[in-house]
Amino acid sequence: MTAHIAYRELGNKSAFWILFLITAALAAAGLAAHLTMEHHGHVITGMDNRIVWGLPHVFAVFLIVAASGALNVASTASVFGKSIYKPLAPLSGLVSLCLLAGGLAVLVLDLGRSDRLIVAATQYNFKSIFAWNIFLYTGFYAVVGAYLWLMLEKRFNKYAHAAGVTAFVWRLVLTTGTGSIFGFLVAREAYQSAIMAPMFITYSLAYGTAIYLIVLLSACRIEQRPLGDEVLRRLKNLTATFVAASLYFAAAHHLTNLYFTRNHGVEAFILVDGGPITQLFWLGQVLVGAVLPLVLLLAPGVTRGRIVAACIAIVLGGLAQMYVTIIGGQAWPLDLFPGYAVSSSFADGQIHPYAPGLWEVLLALSGLGIAALLTVTALRLLRFLPERVDDTSLAQHEK
Repeated sequence: MTAHIAYRELGNKSAFWILFLITAALAAAGLAAHLTMEHHGHVITGMDNRIVWGLPHVFAVFLIVAASGALNVASTASVFGKSIYKPLAPLSGLVSLCLLAGGLAVLVLDLGRSDRLIVAATQYNFKSIFAWNIFLYTGFYAVVGAYLWLMLEKRFNKYAHAAGVTAFVWRLVLTTGTGSIFGFLVAREAYQSAIMAPMFITYSLAYGTAIYLIVLLSACRIEQRPLGDEVLRRLKNLTATFVAASLYFAAAHHLTNLYFTRNHGVEAFILVDGGPITQLFWLGQVLVGAVLPLVLLLAPGVTRGRIVAACIAIVLGGLAQMYVTIIGGQAWPLDLFPGYAVSSSFADGQIHPYAPGLWEVLLALSGLGIAALLTVTALRLLRFLPERVDDTSLAQHEK
């Protein structure tokens, strides 16, 4: 017989207010940065007519991709029938929605003329992947919101499985759309690849699960709520699998590009002689974001501290990966006239440098602040976290 799951909001008021003030300060700093950039223009940033997507876009896309992956635990419980994760599913949906809110907030504030968002929301060019994403993002909120309600409302629990399947399919389509933003940009040699969509899906699985584990472990520690070793063992093994898959897809992407002679230049730029871009790829994306977490998660005698360290490394590596993808892809010059050398007063044919300014850094960090602020506030006001997450109580839900 399945035991009743009791949920309770965060009761540690002092910890809540500390986290609330820190995350609210980050969100306020981002708003101040946006207003400053809106007043003076993007000329005060490191962006220009060559690097049009700067550091805020790096954080925004990372958060949007991670939002899809944060739903892993809920999907594993509802779609794949692993009911040991059922008590943890509502928190999974909450983290997912909060991450998407943080990413979209930065995305809108960074584009300039955010007051004209109503145009993008009412006029569509369906030949553009950006128009498709308007529906994917808003639909994600509707689907996951309904899924959360059906999970938490006992009278309608029987419909949660169908909602979970819908949310699972929707998040795969959403991440495919995000990856296709780059895959469909045929003018950029670092992008223009069909592998971008599945690669972004694997990235989302790793980043989202890592962030979910950080939130779960932090909340249980703050509240002194028991968290079972068995569910942690499963989640850390799942995270390691996703990290290994991400590393495989990254290798497949670059090896595929190296097979084509026309891509040798951009691959040499990213992998060998790109300066900061190359360093971020090997030290950030590969070493910190993949190798280190795999060692921490798979080595014998893993502890909770090592799990948190591995998850933080995955987040840092994910940000490095997005920087290499977004900034590195724009820094490499457009091939306007294939087979010819191009030079002009506009620096055509030259690798373009980029250094983010203070306002970009503040706006980028505000995305993390907004996501964390929404998560902390929701956990304090609403009942998303189960009272007990120990092995005994979780085992009662496993089939």
